[in-house]
Amino acid sequence: MFLANEILDMAMQFEKNGAAVYRRAMDKVSDPVLGALLEWMADEEHRHAKSFSSLKEKAAAGGDAPFSSQLTRDLLDEMIGEQSFSLEEVDFSTLEDQDDLIRTFIEFERDTIIFYEMLTPFIEDPETRATLETIIDEENSHVARLAALLENEEKRPALSGC
Repeated sequence: MFLANEILDMAMQFEKNGAAVYRRAMDKVSDPVLGALLEWMADEEHRHAKSFSSLKEKAAAGGDAPFSSQLTRDLLDEMIGEQSFSLEEVDFSTLEDQDDLIRTFIEFERDTIIFYEMLTPFIEDPETRATLETIIDEENSHVARLAALLENEEKRPALSGC
């Protein structure tokens, strides 16, 4: 069975991975609009990691895990399946254009949303659930913003070094 701290550690790692990749990708774009978007997203991912760290401290201080004991390792493994939650495996040099880059970011954001939504029913503490729902909403706004950039031909920047 996963403990709340283990689940929060995974969530923090997903956010840290995303922030690190977004910051590295900033060096690969020549357009300041996409660079600013990547910086904003990296900052958001960093903020989410800090939120999960605070939840972890709260869970440790309170003694009660905010997640139901029904969540077992087997159930979590079954729900996650073959999902890739890390952008570390992405070889940015193989991406052909900015659309590929943006689609990669959208896929990562959607994967993390799936993970967080999967956790929601197992969170018993209303405050913890509200925090997680806020983060899910923010992740959805990231997807919407990236999708809008993908659809707007005038805002498609050229990538350098990819």
